[in-house]
Amino acid sequence: MKVLVTGGAGFLGSHLCERLVLRGHDVLCVDNYVTGSKSNIDHLRDYTNFELMRHDVAQPLYVEVDQIYNLACPASPVHYQTDPIQTTKTSIYGALNMLGLAKRLQARILQASTSEVYGDPGEHPQPESYWGNVNPTGTR
Repeated sequence: MKVLVTGGAGFLGSHLCERLVLRGHDVLCVDNYVTGSKSNIDHLRDYTNFELMRHDVAQPLYVEVDQIYNLACPASPVHYQTDPIQTTKTSIYGALNMLGLAKRLQARILQASTSEVYGDPGEHPQPESYWGNVNPTGTR
């Protein structure tokens, strides 16, 4: 199975890439390295079923895959406060581009999110039923 992992050089993405490679899947790791790092996936580069591509998911991507894991987005408050436009483009255009790719290929997609959607939560960890504590005029 051919699997696309966007944000693949990030913390979660790199671990997912490793797991998928070791399970025998053909993995296409896509990252623009805004917050991800090649050092997170260097150990995978010798695997024949691992491919690395520098690409910004805010731009369309034309590849053939069976599954998509869209993990691309600077989730840390430090990053989105430094460059909120890039974060917004990655979140919106990246999701739209990956959903469009999934639709065109009839591929399964997992759209990741972040605990930042809950704002400043009053509960830790947040159950799925938690509505959050978000400031509608805040930076996020």
